[in-house]
Amino acid sequence: MTDAVTTETETTDGATVADTANAVDAVANAQHAVGAESPLTRRLNVVLALADIETEVTQRLRTLARTAKMAGFRPGKVPMKLIEQTHGAKAHQDALNDAVEKGFVAELRRQGFEMAGYPHFEPLADAGEGKIGFTAIFEVYPDVVLADISAESLEKPMLTVTEADFDKTLEMLRKQRVTYQTAERAAEKGDRLTVDFTGRIDGEEFAGGAATDYSVLVGAGSMLPEFEAQLEGGDVVAGATKTFDVNFPADYQSQDVAGKTAQFTLTVKKVEAAVLPPVDAELAKQLGVADGNVETMLAEIRANLHREVKKRLASRTKEQVMNLLLKTHPIDAPMALVAAEAQQMVKETNAMAESRGMASMPFRPEWFVDPASRRVKLGLIVGNLVRTKDLRTTPEQVRAVVDAHAEAFEDAEEVVRWHYENPKRLAEAEALALENNVVEWVLANAAVVERTVDFDELMGAQA
Repeated sequence: MTDAVTTETETTDGATVADTANAVDAVANAQHAVGAESPLTRRLNVVLALADIETEVTQRLRTLARTAKMAGFRPGKVPMKLIEQTHGAKAHQDALNDAVEKGFVAELRRQGFEMAGYPHFEPLADAGEGKIGFTAIFEVYPDVVLADISAESLEKPMLTVTEADFDKTLEMLRKQRVTYQTAERAAEKGDRLTVDFTGRIDGEEFAGGAATDYSVLVGAGSMLPEFEAQLEGGDVVAGATKTFDVNFPADYQSQDVAGKTAQFTLTVKKVEAAVLPPVDAELAKQLGVADGNVETMLAEIRANLHREVKKRLASRTKEQVMNLLLKTHPIDAPMALVAAEAQQMVKETNAMAESRGMASMPFRPEWFVDPASRRVKLGLIVGNLVRTKDLRTTPEQVRAVVDAHAEAFEDAEEVVRWHYENPKRLAEAEALALENNVVEWVLANAAVVERTVDFDELMGAQA
C-alpha cells in the first residue's frame, strides 16, 4: 500500500496496479493537471502508534518462528535473533502496510467516501512523538443527480427504404464485382486507365512524380484535381501522349513540391471500360445463394438492407441520447478511471490493428483521454439512471439482442448458442440491452423531433 513497497497486483482486465499508476500519470500530464488536483481528489491522514507496529511485528515473527526452517536447526527451533535478521524487514513492512490499509479503510468508511481507483500514500511530516503517519490521496466518484430532461430537444433520425434505395444497393453490390474490358474509345468517367507519367519542376524530375503502368480509375478522385481533369476527354485514348501543368497546394503533404507547379507528361497505354455483372444466377452465387436463385438473392439483399438501415438509425439515435445525457449531467470523471479506460482503448486499438494484419503501434494512453473520459462519464450517468429508474434488463431483452445479431448469419441458432455458451459474450449482449433500455427511457421523457435523413448520407454511399 505504501510507496515503500512496489506491488504488481493484477487488476480484473489483466493490467497491473503499476500499469494503471503509470497511465494515471500520463493522463494527468495530457490534461495539464500536474501540480493541480482533480475536483474529485480527497486527502485522508492515517496516524499509527509505532509501539503498535512493533507489537505486531513481534507477533508476526513469533508466529513465523514456530515453523521456520534453517540449516543447522530443527524446525521451530531457530533462534529469534536469526529470525529477526532474516525476516525482520519484511515483517515490519507487511505490518506497516496492513496497519495503514486498515486505518485508511476505517477512515474512508467513517467519512463516507466512495473511492475511485487506487490511493497514493505520502509520508506525513509531523505525525507526533512515537507515531508514524501517511496522507492518502485518492479520488472519489462524482455525485450524479438525475436531471429533468422533459424540456430537452432530441432529434431522432428516420428513414423509409424505397425501391430507389434498393436499386442503389443492388448497383453498389454489382460495382463491387466489376470487371474491365478494353475500350477502343476516349476515356470516360468510370473507366480504368493504365498510364505512364513523369513530372518535372523547373525541368527536373522529382521524387514520387513518376510511374510506369500505373492503374487509375477515372473520376475516383485518387489524384490531384488538376491531374484528374486530364484523365478523360477526346484526347485520352490508348497510345496518346499529353503534357499539362499541375499546381501543388501550399499545404501538400510533401514539402518538396508544396506550392510549386509541375509539368507532367502522360502516356495512355490502355483504356478499359467497366462491366457490371448481370443480375443472374452467377451473381447470386457470388453473394452466397448456393443454388443461384435470383429471387432468393433479391429477397436477402432487401432484408439485409432493411436490417442495416435499422441498425444505423438506432446507432445515430443512441449517439443523440448519449450526447443529451452528457449535456444535462455535467460531471467530472475520476482520473484513475479515465486512465484505466484509456489503457483499455490502447489494447482495443492494437487488437484491431493486429486483426487487420498490421503490427502493433506504440499507442499511448494519453492519446485517448477525450474518448476515455466520455466513456467513463457516460458509464457513471447511465449506471445512475439504471439504478434510479430501475432499467435493468430482462432475459427476454437480452435474447432479443442476441437474436437481432444472429439474423445476419446463415445459421442463426448456432450464433445464439455461441453467445450463450460464453459469459463474456453474453455480458456484451446484456450491456447492449441495457443501453437500449436507457435510450427508450430518454426517448419517452425528452422532447423528440423526428428528422428524415438522406439514404446516401446514412449509408455512406458513393456516387
